[in-house]
Amino acid sequence: MNTKSRRSLTLLGMTLALAIGLLLPGEAAAHCDTLDGPVVADARTALAQGNVAPVLKWVSLGDEKEIRTAFAKTTAVRKLSPEAETLADLYFFETLVRIHRAGEGAPYTGLKAAGTVEPVIAKADLALEKGAVDELVKAILRHTEEGIRKRFIHALETKKHADESIAAGRKYVEAYVTFVHYVEGIAQVVHAAPHHAEATPQAPHQH
Repeated sequence: MNTKSRRSLTLLGMTLALAIGLLLPGEAAAHCDTLDGPVVADARTALAQGNVAPVLKWVSLGDEKEIRTAFAKTTAVRKLSPEAETLADLYFFETLVRIHRAGEGAPYTGLKAAGTVEPVIAKADLALEKGAVDELVKAILRHTEEGIRKRFIHALETKKHADESIAAGRKYVEAYVTFVHYVEGIAQVVHAAPHHAEATPQAPHQH
């Protein structure tokens, strides 16, 4: 296999692995609403500097005025006392995250505690901080392979006994559908799902 082919497979593996993360129930959530996420990190910087500029990139031009107003209120109130500073900062974090997520077409469900970012997202952020993506590539390629192989092996094993009884046949069908829908779901996310927003529903494969 030549270098170009290996590079193409690597990029495909990365995309599939990220898609898997988006598809798994309970594992997929944006991290822009966490207290240690990038939005709040920039908000802390802005408040420390007394300059709203670092957070404006997270909102659209149409929402900029509201953020500037919230920032002005926050900087005024946080000077009153340590307790007021804590409450004012939280107000600004919530306002910024809510408006940012609304702009991305995502619901705001409150700020999440620090440390609740999904591992794959944390690795993506770390890759950008370090300026190197090799560790991220290896991790998600491994995750991709494990996910597909696990479902493939189960489907293959149950297929061998599918004709032995109706129960065995049903067990195979369940494994087959799980495997095929898993792969199909990855393809749908790869082609349709933007960050934060819901992907446009596509007609599922019928069995």
